[in-house]
Amino acid sequence: MERVRGIGGYFMRAADPAALGAWYRECLGLDLDEHGLWHQEPGPTVFATFESGTDYFGSRAQHTMLNFRVRDLDAMLAQLRAKGADVAGETQDMEGVGRFGWVTDPEGNRVELWQPA
Repeated sequence: MERVRGIGGYFMRAADPAALGAWYRECLGLDLDEHGLWHQEPGPTVFATFESGTDYFGSRAQHTMLNFRVRDLDAMLAQLRAKGADVAGETQDMEGVGRFGWVTDPEGNRVELWQPA
């Protein structure tokens, strides 16, 4: 059986694509080129499905949620707060999995940040 080898991209609609791209570069440090190409560090990727009624993604209108791996969750959340980003007040620890925090981008998309265990 032929299999996919990884995630090749994540595409988002935006009222102001340039401003949203700038937010991801400036607030989360995504090193994107002019085509949006980003060479990420190697590491695990989770592919999971959720019940349709979940509140985990924030708004029910949001059907998917982007998750970024981070080295230091507390430092990333502090950096986002310092830039005025909409950071959730709570974090979550999952034994053996890691720590999670959330930020909502300027277009209202909830983004998960994961510091693997």
